[in-house]
Amino acid sequence: MRIAIVGAHRVGKSTLAEELLMNLPGYILEMEPYYQLETSGHEFSEIPTAEDFIEQFNYSARLVSKSEDNVIFDRCVIDILAYLHVIVPGMNIQLLFEAAQSVIAGIDLLVFVPIEEPDLIACRQTDLPKLRSRVNNLLYDWIGDFGIEVIEVGGSLSNRRDQVLAKIS
Repeated sequence: MRIAIVGAHRVGKSTLAEELLMNLPGYILEMEPYYQLETSGHEFSEIPTAEDFIEQFNYSARLVSKSEDNVIFDRCVIDILAYLHVIVPGMNIQLLFEAAQSVIAGIDLLVFVPIEEPDLIACRQTDLPKLRSRVNNLLYDWIGDFGIEVIEVGGSLSNRRDQVLAKIS
């Protein structure tokens, strides 16, 4: 399977991805496009720009398109597009949304990690809590629009892991 873990920042996506990797022999983990691009020498703006998110979107689309089975993606085009839409609300993203729909068709399971109440991970002011909340709400609105199987996970890390493993077994 190809599994994409999506959500706003500081909700536990990477932690869940790493936990799933330890429990799914033969799988590989594709880390967040931001970190992969940064590691390869790409320099991002200190304050995220539309161009930064478009670069991540395109990179994520290439990752999904070239991937084979047994991959876990930490972020994918849908949450990157949500960030772009929130930071530049007037930008016409219709073509990118259509591209995201095409890319998402290559994913077998979308795992949505929402902000929980009470919030399980503290979000300091420096972590841009308003941006985080807006992206979370937009993802709630969008996740059903992609025509693939979606599971929303919650609770402790072990609960989240078990919810995903039960879904794919």
